[in-house]
Amino acid sequence: MPIPRLVAFDLDDTLAPSKSAINPRIGRQLLELAARVEVAIISGGQLAQFTAQVVDQLPETDADLLSHFHLLPTCGTQYYRLSPAGIETVYARSLTDDQKSRALAAVEEEARRLGLWESETWGPILEDRGSQITFSALGQQAPVDAKMAWDPSGEKKNALRAAVADRIPDLEVRAGGSTSVDITERGIDKAYGMTRLIEQSGIPQDDILFVGDRLDENGNDYPVLAMGVACHAVEGWEETADFLDQLIPTLPLR
Repeated sequence: MPIPRLVAFDLDDTLAPSKSAINPRIGRQLLELAARVEVAIISGGQLAQFTAQVVDQLPETDADLLSHFHLLPTCGTQYYRLSPAGIETVYARSLTDDQKSRALAAVEEEARRLGLWESETWGPILEDRGSQITFSALGQQAPVDAKMAWDPSGEKKNALRAAVADRIPDLEVRAGGSTSVDITERGIDKAYGMTRLIEQSGIPQDDILFVGDRLDENGNDYPVLAMGVACHAVEGWEETADFLDQLIPTLPLR
């Protein structure tokens, strides 16, 4: 592919372990990248995760460099930019109260019916992210090893996704992270977010590179690949860091 003008990343298990802060190595690389191209992060997570995991961990730098970061929580139904004043909203869409209440009821009732409603968790199982309802089987703060052990084959998560989708056909129900199911308006996935990013940034699809860990056909990064964006698959933040060590020297400084 040609030299990208924008590099976009998934967050959990691509830039950082799930719900964890980025390693200082990644923080340095993101700033080196921002000195060359636009940098975007798109994830099903909410803005607070982006802030805690990435923004607050970046090394001290000038506002001009930060202005090249694009944050797209909840698969791009929200879009933020960094500025000297902090995090500025470009847009934010939300589910209606009716959509939220039906989604929350459906996912809890189906999880209980399938025996997937855990009694011991790390934080709340259900979360209202404004534009997205998220079910996290072990809670939002569950440790990575517990999450990996809960459903290694993905069968539990996929069974819940299918059951909830039957209950609320007017909404989109997707398998999210390792233990999560996300509910949004129909047509909302990472392809939706990438399309909005292209519109807002003015950077053509052919000039974008996406890095993610779930590019398999059932993965939540797959819609980006399916829409035709150039993609690079990784398994964990260490592979991302190694890839950036190779990529960054090939990109000219502004």
